Amino acid sequence: MLRGAGFEVIDLEIDVPPEKYVETAKAKNVKLIGLSALLTTTMPQMKTVCELVRKSGLKDVKVMIGGAPVTQSYADEIGAQVMLRTPHPPWTRRRSVGVA
Repeated sequence: MLRGAGFEVIDLEIDVPPEKYVETAKAKNVKLIGLSALLTTTMPQMKTVCELVRKSGLKDVKVMIGGAPVTQSYADEIGAQVMLRTPHPPWTRRRSVGVA
């Protein structure tokens, strides 16, 4: 869906170490990291990715999270800039989060 909306997508697949997101963001000049959780057991990795992005100095990189167990409260808690319940709003909100 994101590709269809004109985004360049770098798919890191599943079970990716959190450090890989930061490495890829730096190497590819990424502006938005998207994370999805289908189970609550995977949500702590989202927090780890957000922390690593902050610690790495990637000030222009935003983190977008989504998935069935994710809430806006959790996004706020971990420092994710965008939380989406459905996959289609990202391209309608990209300007509001500073991603073109």
